[in-house]
Amino acid sequence: MDILMSYTGLVASMWIVMGIYIASLFYPNFSHSKQFCSELGATGSPTQRLSPVINNYPLGLLFVLFGYYIATSESSPAETIAVGAMIIVHGVCTWICGFFPMDADPYTDKPSTSCNIHSWSGVVMLVSFIVAPAIIVFSSTYPGVLRVLSAACLAGCLFFSYTLSLAFKAKTNPGLHQRLSYGFQILWLFIYSVYTLM
Repeated sequence: MDILMSYTGLVASMWIVMGIYIASLFYPNFSHSKQFCSELGATGSPTQRLSPVINNYPLGLLFVLFGYYIATSESSPAETIAVGAMIIVHGVCTWICGFFPMDADPYTDKPSTSCNIHSWSGVVMLVSFIVAPAIIVFSSTYPGVLRVLSAACLAGCLFFSYTLSLAFKAKTNPGLHQRLSYGFQILWLFIYSVYTLM
């Protein structure tokens, strides 16, 4: 069982890319550059029911399993336990985002309760995968290469989170910047998953 769980991080890293792509095929004229990933599961969208089933729910499980594996591995230092906890938090919030869809219009002035829950859960997801690589960056427990790569991923995520806020205000192409921001977080997960298997 531990062997299978050790690969869940790698599987999640690839699953999310394929899941979003597959779901978008069932959403006519979906724009990856202009629309958020969550719009695939938004209230009233053509893929409202499909997207959480192939994305949020299985991904949440993979994150939780990998985080649990990391946090409970034998002789795990406190830093690794904290990283595992952040991955578990990310997984739980992935479930919440799937269960509570965002509104169809991301620019609505009066978001629904479901949309507010979705948005705040998304914020926690973002923070959890900022804290996790930051722990590695500032801990001498980990090898230098992993710390440098984690720092690069963290910097990429923060930079594109900033450009995302600008694109959202300008109503241009926030989808592209969201994918780049989250893409660096998923790249970090992939790198960290490979490290744990070595």
